[in-house]
Amino acid sequence: MIRKATPADHARISEVRLAVRENRLGQPAKVAEAARWLYQHSTFWVWEEDGAVQGFSACDPRDGTIFALFVHPDYEARGIGRALLPLACADLKAAGFASAALTTQAASRAERFYRADGWIETGRLSDGQVVFEKKL
Repeated sequence: MIRKATPADHARISEVRLAVRENRLGQPAKVAEAARWLYQHSTFWVWEEDGAVQGFSACDPRDGTIFALFVHPDYEARGIGRALLPLACADLKAAGFASAALTTQAASRAERFYRADGWIETGRLSDGQVVFEKKL
């Protein structure tokens, strides 16, 4: 089931984020601080299965970025990310953005996923992450 996240989901969202195999957090405490604002001002979409959140997506309505698309490793390769990503993109479009941007680790499954989904590489960050953009 896909639904909007509630405050009760935040702990499980964090568990899913910390469980991923790629694009692991280097400084979880810094992300937790930023997440407080985002939980209040952004919509998180969650995939719930087997009684728990197994994946989520979210965007930042301040700058037009997708900042989250994560699936618990036990639920990968089931189409969860493909189902959640358009919802975050729709939120950005509703916020007035004509395109969305995101970054991801180079040479990762995520990079391949975004390329296959029509995202266009627009550059690289100093740490090597790929910058993608997609028209909404």
